[in-house]
Amino acid sequence: MTIYLDNAATSFPKPEAVYQALDRFARQSLANPGRAGHKMALAAEHVLDEGRHLLNQFFHGNEPERFVFTLNCTDALNMAFKGVLAEGDHVITTNLEHNSVSRPLRALELAGHITLTRIPADSGGTIDPDDIRKAITPRTRLIALTHASNVLGTVQPIAEVGRLARKHDLLFLVDAAQTAGVVPIDIQEMNIDLLAAPGHKSLLGPTGTGFLYAGPRTQVAAWREGGTGGDSSSETQPRQMPYFLEGGTPNVLGVAGLNEGIRYVQQQGMENIHRHEVDLVERLWRKLEEMEGYEVFGHRDPGRRVGTLSFRSAVLPAAELGGILDHAFDIAIRPGLHCAPYIHRALNTAPEGTVRVSPGPFNTNDDIDRLAEALAEIAL
Repeated sequence: MTIYLDNAATSFPKPEAVYQALDRFARQSLANPGRAGHKMALAAEHVLDEGRHLLNQFFHGNEPERFVFTLNCTDALNMAFKGVLAEGDHVITTNLEHNSVSRPLRALELAGHITLTRIPADSGGTIDPDDIRKAITPRTRLIALTHASNVLGTVQPIAEVGRLARKHDLLFLVDAAQTAGVVPIDIQEMNIDLLAAPGHKSLLGPTGTGFLYAGPRTQVAAWREGGTGGDSSSETQPRQMPYFLEGGTPNVLGVAGLNEGIRYVQQQGMENIHRHEVDLVERLWRKLEEMEGYEVFGHRDPGRRVGTLSFRSAVLPAAELGGILDHAFDIAIRPGLHCAPYIHRALNTAPEGTVRVSPGPFNTNDDIDRLAEALAEIAL
């Protein structure tokens, strides 16, 4: 059986309750959700309402209706950027960002719609909020920041940046792709206006799920127009949230699974899951230190990182090392640039990238030991 260590991309396996919910819903309630209609449609709508309440409770939002279900985190981020930014706006972001942040912002910049400042992380992979403060201009509209680097696993000081954004009356967007489900996020306390996250990573739901939280200080333009299941008479998209941003049939089946993933995280405790994953990373780090020819990136403070570790071999390119681990040892990791080219350029690991190992809640010490043994054998 494959040892799966690519949870930063997609968590696997899922809790058994997630598989059961997907099967049960698909067999019994997989209708088109509607606020009025037959029993199956109402049951489908109930799953969406339940999901919004779970998310609102989990992330301490203002109200459930501000959680909009999306295809994934990329969908949520594009919805946010293209829904709040206007001609001439200035945006501050960082070199830690995933392409889901970098590409839409760079495209808007190249088209002449916005100006963009990219703040570099320090050598340990952390952004200094004072650097963001210094980059603010009279045209600044938005600060967009990843909560944790998907390459280095370093958690960023979003509470400090949130206070800074609110002080200057700026919108604050957080990409929680690597933290939602393992690091506490309090939308109101951290002054977050826009929170984007996938359902398929540390929230342990299926792929094809995600959400955007659009806070009361935001006015997000409609990302798509279409059916909303309730108001069919309006000539344009009804303004009522969340339906204003949810044109078309949502992935109700996926949300049914996501709801159970969130419940599992609540039952196990985020702190326990986070500690387990970070401990596994530290175990690997210690073993890599005992070998010749491996360089690890990022800082080592377990309280300021998630369970993701990037390293490179002095002998083999990342892609080749990943291929050997997959085919010869049946170990799944992620080599390459990890859709985050700016931080790889800063690390001087481009264009080959690094090997990224990201254990999940179901990985064990034995998984890490087998990976370490394989790396030691490859290095001989």
